Amino acid sequence: MFTKILIANRGEIAARVITTARRLGVRTVAVYSDADANAAHVELADEAVHIGPAAAADSYLRADRILEAARRTGAEAIHPGYGFLSENPGFVDAVEAAGLTFIGPPADAIRAMGLKDAAKAAMEDAGVPVVPGYHGSEQDPQFLADQADKIGYPVLIKARAGGGGKGMRLVETPAGFAEALAGAQREGQASFGDPGVLIEKYITHPRHVEIQVFADGHGNVVHLFERDCSLQRRHQKVIEEAPAPGMPDDVRAAMGRAAVEAARAIGYEGAGTVEFIADGSKGLRADGFWFMEMNTRLQVEHPVSEAITGLDFVELQLRVAAGEPLPVTQADLKINGWAMEARLYAEDPAKGFLPATGTLDHLRFPDGARFGPGALRIDSGVRQGDEISPWYDPMIAKVIVHAPTRGAAIGQLRAALMDTQVTGTTTNLAFLTALTRNPSFVAGDVETGLIARDQAALVAQPDPAPHVASVAALAALGLLEDRSGPDPWDRLSGWRHWSDAKLYVTLEHGGQEIAAQVRALGGGRFRVNLGDGGQTLQVARRPDGRLAVQTDGHASLLDLVRNGSTLTLFHDGQAYAFGLPDSLADIEDTEAGGDLISAPMPGLVKLVAARPGAAVTQGDPLFVLEAMKMEHTLTAPRDGTVQEVLVAEGDQVTDGAVLLVLEPGDG
Repeated sequence: MFTKILIANRGEIAARVITTARRLGVRTVAVYSDADANAAHVELADEAVHIGPAAAADSYLRADRILEAARRTGAEAIHPGYGFLSENPGFVDAVEAAGLTFIGPPADAIRAMGLKDAAKAAMEDAGVPVVPGYHGSEQDPQFLADQADKIGYPVLIKARAGGGGKGMRLVETPAGFAEALAGAQREGQASFGDPGVLIEKYITHPRHVEIQVFADGHGNVVHLFERDCSLQRRHQKVIEEAPAPGMPDDVRAAMGRAAVEAARAIGYEGAGTVEFIADGSKGLRADGFWFMEMNTRLQVEHPVSEAITGLDFVELQLRVAAGEPLPVTQADLKINGWAMEARLYAEDPAKGFLPATGTLDHLRFPDGARFGPGALRIDSGVRQGDEISPWYDPMIAKVIVHAPTRGAAIGQLRAALMDTQVTGTTTNLAFLTALTRNPSFVAGDVETGLIARDQAALVAQPDPAPHVASVAALAALGLLEDRSGPDPWDRLSGWRHWSDAKLYVTLEHGGQEIAAQVRALGGGRFRVNLGDGGQTLQVARRPDGRLAVQTDGHASLLDLVRNGSTLTLFHDGQAYAFGLPDSLADIEDTEAGGDLISAPMPGLVKLVAARPGAAVTQGDPLFVLEAMKMEHTLTAPRDGTVQEVLVAEGDQVTDGAVLLVLEPGDG
């Protein structure tokens, strides 16, 4: 076993590797950029080396700086995590040329699976079923359009060097092919340095089922069963589970055999995942799944497979890389229970899942003791007070549960999400909670189009219940402060000798103002009128800081978090933010009749389609912004004429930055 390893990654996966290495007595070296100088993974590691500026291209993608850090610290091996250099065969060659061990597969195996077109050809030769489509090298746009016509719409355009949903476009009709192709090529170039694509038939009721494999340097290859990753948005995974719902034993065996053959065909070693697309229209069948790609690294969702097998995959990676044989055979492996993982991101589901930034002013995860031994796991690379920056993936945490049955796992996941609290940035927390209540998901009827089909209901933001808004009004007026001190005058807030005091406050929630009138009745009782006739509340602060609220015979618990002029109340798995409007602030009409086009998130301007003086029609594409290596197209909000373009291609813009001005309309 190694005595010291360097982790060529950041965030959650770096922290994950450090945890296992520490248990095994292996010392760790972290690397960090300017943006990560105070990051959690830097604090956790035994040593840390600065490798460059915030941009990944100048730090985490600089193989030379990472290798120099390994040399300076005496690391014997490099763990790549996932993303960045983890599937770069040139990096593997450089690691080995430096006399170090790469904790992952051989460079030739990565090359074999690195380009989707070549990988599919190799799998066909190995007898692994592949999706019908064009996997050749010809990239002429008209030729590709002709291939799409032959395959038959709908089709998927996929970056051949891609992964994680980047460089992928679903095209329903020939009319949308050219624009989708250009977008996929730009995204492939930006993310992988390769604009090449392949075209595949789109399966109309697709399920994304993947098989975890492990291989050692002694000829042993095993599969560790399947994961279902069908719950996706923008082709990126949201909730994963193991095993897959409705998986027959014969199909599991067939998929497992195909995955093992795929690994053997390329001389694989270490952890890998063979991804299949399955036709779920008539249930999972042995003749109804096809190879999509192989991820030659550890997957983000590996914890669910660890939970059902009882194995530590990072430990297996280290042992295999150190030359040890796999400690298990296929006959040793059994499925134990059901596991699920939800990816908690800083993103706005109501705005098409645009990535968000901000400081994590308040971050609280569930108490694992409430769930029982081994039932709850939180993998995170951030802490309260950390910043979610525009430079990297906006993941906050992975919430993982393990239970005896699928139904119990869903209940555990819902409870864990409802007990998670985040303020300081927009998150997908409520969206994830809503998914755990979705009837199709609960029934196990999962497929990759579920979120898009039910998106309106999943991202709906309920109005706060009257008692929640009432508690916000009390908090805004300072009536919920702890007044148990020795000064008796502290306990007379709101008291008048001649009458009951009436206090007034205006709150802001969801762009709407809420006017509240409050009377303090004494003893923690209040009468609050929100324009609805009013209600009487009894409010008490418990020893754990939570608020116990009773109104109209109904009792509930709320959590209150203050951040400047914002009050956030957590209730029933929802976070309700209330602001105090500043009457002295200048109010700028950002709508301006739709005259100003602003950036909805921080990002890089990849394409400027608008020109001053040009006439545009509502819906015309004006800009393409890239954030977290994903492209987002901004369109004209109305018909008009471009007055001014304020940015150029290659500019880095902040959230809310004005990009374009239209000439004033007629009103």
